[in-house]
Amino acid sequence: MQAVMDALNVVNGVLWHDIVLYIVLAVGVLFTVWSGFGQYHALTHGVQVIRGKYDDKHDPGAINHFQALSTALSGTVGLGNIAGVAVAVSLGGPGAVFWMWVVAAVGMMIKSTEVTLSMLYRNTSDPENPHGGPMWVAARGFEKWGLGGVGKAVGWIFCITLIISTLTGGNMFQAWNVAKITKTYFPSVPEPAVGIVITVLVGLVIIGGIKRIGAVTGRLVPFMCVLYLLGAFYVLAMNIGEVPAMLRLIVVSALPPFLGGESAAPAGAFLGGTFGYAFLWGMKRALFSNEAGQGSSPIAHSAAKTDEPAREGIVAGLEPFIDTIVVCTLTALVVLSSGAWNREPAAVFENTPVMAAGPTPGTWVPLTVGVPAKDAAEAKVSQVWRANDEVFLLVKGALDEDTGRDLHKVNGTIVEEGDALRINWTPHASPTAPEVAGPGLHMNLTGAALTGYAFDRVQPGMGMWIVTAACWLFAVSTIISWYYYGEQGMIFMLGKKSVMPYKVLYCFFVFASTLPFIKTDQELDAFTALGTGVMLFANIPIMLIFGAQAMRSYKDYTRRLRSGQMASHAAPPITDVVEGKDVK
Repeated sequence: MQAVMDALNVVNGVLWHDIVLYIVLAVGVLFTVWSGFGQYHALTHGVQVIRGKYDDKHDPGAINHFQALSTALSGTVGLGNIAGVAVAVSLGGPGAVFWMWVVAAVGMMIKSTEVTLSMLYRNTSDPENPHGGPMWVAARGFEKWGLGGVGKAVGWIFCITLIISTLTGGNMFQAWNVAKITKTYFPSVPEPAVGIVITVLVGLVIIGGIKRIGAVTGRLVPFMCVLYLLGAFYVLAMNIGEVPAMLRLIVVSALPPFLGGESAAPAGAFLGGTFGYAFLWGMKRALFSNEAGQGSSPIAHSAAKTDEPAREGIVAGLEPFIDTIVVCTLTALVVLSSGAWNREPAAVFENTPVMAAGPTPGTWVPLTVGVPAKDAAEAKVSQVWRANDEVFLLVKGALDEDTGRDLHKVNGTIVEEGDALRINWTPHASPTAPEVAGPGLHMNLTGAALTGYAFDRVQPGMGMWIVTAACWLFAVSTIISWYYYGEQGMIFMLGKKSVMPYKVLYCFFVFASTLPFIKTDQELDAFTALGTGVMLFANIPIMLIFGAQAMRSYKDYTRRLRSGQMASHAAPPITDVVEGKDVK
């Protein structure tokens, strides 16, 4: 497994090089300026469109604008908003949130552009079951220039990256995090059992195709968002005095020193983070969460009933705003204002442990006997120590360029030994013996578990029920939507005969990701970063090559909108819009 991780880290080092991140930002700025700051139309006209004022059952497509947005949002509003944000804050620090905002702002026009393109080139030969996405843009766009072979090849390349991302970020990341948080709060539930339940739920939905997917997500997305947001608002209300300071910290930690910024300093469980590390994690998590530039959402939007390509593009611009500006920000503020990100040790050893040589040369492990009892107040929040709880000690060693500090974590797992508990330490690699930074023993909370703990710090038990329920709903809806994306890629490459084998493979990956071959969120991130990265490499060039066509369509549409040429009607009942009855 280590060899696989090493190879993935090398590949991801290229895919997520700073230059790549700057290019993505530049593309977002390009389309923002080119469109005349089209974010405005997304936040105004886009809302009217999803309300059903422009729905027409005679237009080609399978689902209405609201259901198309819900399907796309169910793929973006997921564990990236709960677990991904927690990872970004715990590793990159508060400054990562600022760069998530930046990506969301420019990502609104990236998303609008890529969806408009897909609507221009979608295949509506079967009006009730249209196909679209960057693969169709490449195939049909190049074919118009007499380069059909090139277009087909580029379409295949995109589809291959799509399948990689479907199986990793759209599938494994979701199921793994649900299994982890379920195990955290309900230790008697085996993680593979979680995988089996999710697999069955997903299988029952994807059998029905895009109409059933649209119907399920149209109901599930609003419900799960309201449930989670109500809980988040409660936490922030309880910590309202901390929110202004946290907002300031987000901005200060995100900027380089020459702009008045200041790297986030280590405190408690937080190891510190440089401006560059905050930038990297903010970009990675935002792009993973709202999928701007990946080319996935256009596949869902291509099923919308409309004869105006730019109209659906404007609707799509709402996705990064809802996903990142709203949901991700609330999660970040919950984690920051509650103090979960820089929490104090949960227990303290009587004597500071020392490091001894590990089982292999160049590795070190702490010498500890037993497990110190949790602080009484902490035990009320997170319960007493149990077998399989993950912990870490802080040690001082070589300088870490990412954090700008000399602090490192030595991870361990609590295991039962007879009637007692002990810690099974993972050997820490270091050329010289590290020094234990103190006697504090920290809980090792990763991803969704950290967000759940943040809720529990305000109201014990709240994370157990609200965050766990939200994780299940978010994960299932995301896995369903990403299945559909992969299905469309398979149809483009190999035709409809390939759909059933893909369904079997996809459901197998749901279950397999809950098996213990991925042990840490860093290992999981290596897989998900690969999926997101390769899709950006495939889709961004397609956008740049054909982007002018999207901008012409967008400007023509907004010109007609301003001149009053766009016919609309009274908004239908909201229940009809949610259920898609207004286009039946």
